[in-house]
Amino acid sequence: MTEPAVARPKVRAWKFLAFTALVGFAALFLFVGLFLSVVFVVTLPLLPRIVRRIARLAAAERQRLGRYLATPIPSPPAVEGDFAKVMTSSHTHRDIRWLALQGSVGMVVGSLALASLTGVLQNLVVAVVWPAFPGITTTLEMRMTSWGDSGLAVLTAAGYAALGLLLVPPLARWYSRVSAARLAPPKATLVERLAEVTATRAAALEAHGAELRRIERNLHDGTQNRLVAVVMHLGMVERALKRDPAVALPMVLTAQNAATDALAELREVVRAIYPPVLADRGLSGAVASLVSHCAIPCTLDEQPMPRLPAAVEAAAYFVVAEALTNAVKHSGAERITVSLRTEGENIVVEVTDDGHGGADEAQGSGLVGIRRRIAAFDGRTSLVSPLGGPTVLRVDIPAGP
Repeated sequence: MTEPAVARPKVRAWKFLAFTALVGFAALFLFVGLFLSVVFVVTLPLLPRIVRRIARLAAAERQRLGRYLATPIPSPPAVEGDFAKVMTSSHTHRDIRWLALQGSVGMVVGSLALASLTGVLQNLVVAVVWPAFPGITTTLEMRMTSWGDSGLAVLTAAGYAALGLLLVPPLARWYSRVSAARLAPPKATLVERLAEVTATRAAALEAHGAELRRIERNLHDGTQNRLVAVVMHLGMVERALKRDPAVALPMVLTAQNAATDALAELREVVRAIYPPVLADRGLSGAVASLVSHCAIPCTLDEQPMPRLPAAVEAAAYFVVAEALTNAVKHSGAERITVSLRTEGENIVVEVTDDGHGGADEAQGSGLVGIRRRIAAFDGRTSLVSPLGGPTVLRVDIPAGP
């Protein structure tokens, strides 16, 4: 029982560094792409895409490092605005500095873990198969001509294993802390993040209060009035039955219609709280229903989606519903595309239309409501809508409990 318990952290450290090497190769590739896109005018249009890839790689590495160190690494707040503002952001610069570190030191340190295992396997294979391949050499360029040489190859493999056991765990501890320090926001950013969370909580409470007031208003002004009408009609029916039963039938039908209207009104209120289609068909099916009933030709691009917490599904559903309503009313678009996918632990909803653009939250287009609803989940909302279009609304919702 003791040996596996001791070996488990060493294996975990080796896996961490081995994956660090893969992340290092990806970082080096992105760094070269970033350099080329800046140096050459022809490749400059690729710069926004490369910067987004860098941000995603850095976000994924924060999660991986957080799991390895058992300490969550805070993500920097999203940078709202045009691409120039994103490029001049200190958070983007911090990600690029980490990219340089990962593409150099990270790749080398990770390669050491891979080299230790490769050395063990290669020398063991050479020690076994040398009779079939006379003159084959070990990793130390030692030619295999006898079984004595084979024993030396086994000792070489043992040396690689010992080197890996001695170096990999401390290297993993050292580099994980260095990389985490590079990726973690500075203290000033953490203070900003705390202020953002406080503001988000206030906005969420305000949105919750507004939602409760809306539901109360709908019940009071709509459903309650219709139910009062039903009661009044039933009272008239009672009096008519005592005087002239033949006159009561039209009143019964009127009361029935009023009750039907009240039931429909109540269903609308319930649907606004949590659409039944979400419970029946899940988020993918519910969004597909919205897309199929859109007044503008609309396509759905989705990945297989697991069932999510009810509140998350409801938020994503209402984002799509509100975005489609806005596009139909204001965009003048001829086609809309809805994208629904997962990125890491987030649900990403993107609604793109080819309209005239120029969407403005200040014009009461429902975007403020979307932002507040998503902020309640500590999610992010971004809107890109240049004059002439297209308009892209993107929402990232944490899907965790």
